[in-house]
Amino acid sequence: MITVQSTTAPPGQWTTFDWWPPLGWWPEAARDLLVHGPYASATFVLPPTPSSVHSARSFTVGALTGWGLAELTENMELVVSELATNALRHGLRLTGSPRDCPVHMSLVRHGPLVTCAFTDPGSSVPVLRYPGPLDTGGLGLHIVESLSHRWGWSALAPQGKIVWAVLS
Repeated sequence: MITVQSTTAPPGQWTTFDWWPPLGWWPEAARDLLVHGPYASATFVLPPTPSSVHSARSFTVGALTGWGLAELTENMELVVSELATNALRHGLRLTGSPRDCPVHMSLVRHGPLVTCAFTDPGSSVPVLRYPGPLDTGGLGLHIVESLSHRWGWSALAPQGKIVWAVLS
């Protein structure tokens, strides 16, 4: 398990470590993938800034290396980049002040499996798009789908959603 000391950060930087998800959490739609092995989790709050995607990738590399799963780094970095971008771009777009409803990123390890999960306050449903040949975006969830064993999302009460992907 990663142990992190939280510090007081100036506004607009990493703010606080939040140890969501609860111990033993795993996406319901991926429970059949679970195997025995070490369990660990690490979560933090992403501020609503463009540099958060880079910071999320760096955090991922550190966590996977610390867990002895460096072989997952390349694929997990791509998945984290896509999910973080979507959470920050679409999950915060229609809410009030982004600082009132943060995006949380969590990495959860169960044996050789690692789930990355992002919670955001948005109500929009993540959907695979089929962009045209001249579109500059819209392939992010295709990347997530191609690199993960399984991915999905669930609504959160009273608002928001969690989007997750399982890699091994």
